[in-house]
Amino acid sequence: MTEDEKMSDTLLETAPGTKTARPGGMDKEAYFEIADQTLPGGGFGGYKLPEDVRFVIQKGEGARLQDTDGNWYIDYVGGAGALILGHAPPTVVAAAQEQVARGLHQFGAPNAPVLQFAERLVDVIPCAEKVIFATTGSEATAYALRLARAHTGRDKILKFEGAFHGNHDYSNFSVIPNALSNYPQGRPDSAGIPQPLHDCVLVAPYNDLEAVERIVAEHRDDLACIIVEPVQRVIFPRDEFLPGLRKICDDNDVLLVFDESVTGFRLALGGAQEFYGIEPDLAAYAKIVGGGVALSAVTGPAEIVDRADPALETTPEYAHVKGTMHGSPIGSASGMATLDMLSEPGFYARLHAEAEAFNADCQAVLDRHRLPALVTGKASLWQFLFADRHPVSHADVMNSDRAASRALDIALLKNGIYVLPNVRRFVSAAHGTQEFEETLKALDAACRAVS
Repeated sequence: MTEDEKMSDTLLETAPGTKTARPGGMDKEAYFEIADQTLPGGGFGGYKLPEDVRFVIQKGEGARLQDTDGNWYIDYVGGAGALILGHAPPTVVAAAQEQVARGLHQFGAPNAPVLQFAERLVDVIPCAEKVIFATTGSEATAYALRLARAHTGRDKILKFEGAFHGNHDYSNFSVIPNALSNYPQGRPDSAGIPQPLHDCVLVAPYNDLEAVERIVAEHRDDLACIIVEPVQRVIFPRDEFLPGLRKICDDNDVLLVFDESVTGFRLALGGAQEFYGIEPDLAAYAKIVGGGVALSAVTGPAEIVDRADPALETTPEYAHVKGTMHGSPIGSASGMATLDMLSEPGFYARLHAEAEAFNADCQAVLDRHRLPALVTGKASLWQFLFADRHPVSHADVMNSDRAASRALDIALLKNGIYVLPNVRRFVSAAHGTQEFEETLKALDAACRAVS
């Protein structure tokens, strides 16, 4: 038997919606044993499902995932929002494969795909005059904050309670607090964060301009920037919030940084900047920007981004940005192919309309079962929340019945719908009528199970 035949035998493909045994492959228990022996907690950070619904993924196709036992799931995790076109879209795969044949690495020097992609990003992102490429969203936000501190000569940053800006030390304050912060003092979410940073990271409640104004007025002489997710999880900004942040920053000589890791290319081709008509001083991008391949970027005016120019090295103005894997030509090729599809006329209007109609249908199912839950979110971002109103701050999410929403999410998993309990989810362009109808049937069954 050839190696190709062995692989085909191990990963026997079936049509979505069917289940077939995997002759020659390990069963999921064997994979679980490997995971538990080799990975902390047996998973990737928070991406480990409860034991009774745990599975191992072997492939993705369109809006669906297949596990190693041959079961198919409709996927609303979508690579944490990276896969706006679904799994393995043919044109994106073809672009990545073409580049793979030319070279895997960024060669340690500017390469054609990266330069072409940089020009494209400057063209579509409102605040962009120049681009810095990195690998992950954590790197992008870390570099954006470093540039802001370098440009202003100040050390402090202001973030919002419940906001996730990556895994670096400046980010890991009041992301998942179990009690409200004593504003502006944040709560570290991790061991190992140096004590001096506790005084450098200020925290405010999202959507509260009055609190932001008060904190900025008190700390303006030490404050480099405000960093904000334009949409924080599924908490959308009040009409006055983002314009208000822009004005506060302008009035106090503080930089405004948008973390567009999720909203970039999700709300519109120009991201939240285009969607809301507010231009930040710097913006960080990840997820969709690489078309499913590890790639991230920081964009902004040349005056700020040029502080990463190596010609400034050894000078006080220099902001160090460097990485062996920065500027992936594969990510640039797949990102370019993704932007080509996102640029098609009517793409976002169709995606938003289909997602919001689906949300309304889900709400009708919840109401029919008299569950006190909301389908919260807009556009293609959504989540179930057992609450009496849509959230405007992290406090509203904390005050919801998270045990009830977790139970509903686990029931959905048992009915073939891939969501992470109590985590935001996404509709992609690969979701269609069949996926939505199957999801509504699964939700109906899940509601019966929990009610």
